[in-house]
Amino acid sequence: MAALTTSVVPLTGLRFDTLLVAATSGGDDCATGAGVLLVVQNTDAATKDVTLATPEVVDGDLDVADRTVTVAATTGLTVIPVTDRYRDPSTGRAAITYPGGVTGVKVCVVRTATS
Repeated sequence: MAALTTSVVPLTGLRFDTLLVAATSGGDDCATGAGVLLVVQNTDAATKDVTLATPEVVDGDLDVADRTVTVAATTGLTVIPVTDRYRDPSTGRAAITYPGGVTGVKVCVVRTATS
């Protein structure tokens, strides 16, 4: 599992297509929080799924379902908010997997500036 670096988007803007890196077949992890976004690019001819693990439980034993986002084939970019709901208490980071494979998938993580 690779740790994705979070780039802060300054108020003057940020070109993030140069920040995209190949998704890791074993999954990636990233920071969570307000304004944190996972940017996914899929250049493959097949749709790809991106799953964010949700470590939360309710009523003490009911798992909250993981969030899976399907990224269309040969698309530009898909942006997925990574709120603290996905924060694993043991690592402090969100776990990301790609159950459909990583061929043609690039990712980066950005966080908006607060002021």
